[in-house]
Amino acid sequence: MATPPLIFVLNGPNLNLLGTREPQVYGRETLSNIIMTLHERAAALRVTVEARQTNHEGELIDWLHEAHERKAGVVILNAGGFTHTSVAVRDAVAAIEPPVIEVHLSNPYGREAFRRQSLIAPVSRGGIHGFGAQGYVLALDAAARLCVGSASTSAGKQEQGTQNGQSERRH
Repeated sequence: MATPPLIFVLNGPNLNLLGTREPQVYGRETLSNIIMTLHERAAALRVTVEARQTNHEGELIDWLHEAHERKAGVVILNAGGFTHTSVAVRDAVAAIEPPVIEVHLSNPYGREAFRRQSLIAPVSRGGIHGFGAQGYVLALDAAARLCVGSASTSAGKQEQGTQNGQSERRH
């Protein structure tokens, strides 16, 4: 039996406070509940999820590198506030092979001006924003579909990146 594709779900600063931090913006769902839901969905999709949260930029970068080293199929990333401020996280996303799906519980484009700029978006495969906790499930469904396609040749990946108009990433 083949090993199920590995999908990293990485969460940045303050996401450990989900459920209590500004519930009118981020919802009442806890990160633990979101992760439990992802594991249930992953079993149905026949993929493996490895979920983590950190409040530390360097640790998040190390995990992105680890996803690359362990040949993860996809990384689902909610970088929290680092989305708007961290060139280092952006550079780590650009440096790794697995495609990255950017997730945000709220819609940053409908919020304060400083949240409307994502340094990660130009180097990620795509993004899901504004769907609350359900956004993680949507991202997992997309990630599973990408993993099925990851068995294609590198030429196929390169061609797909060109078709999507991505100049900084090949996936």
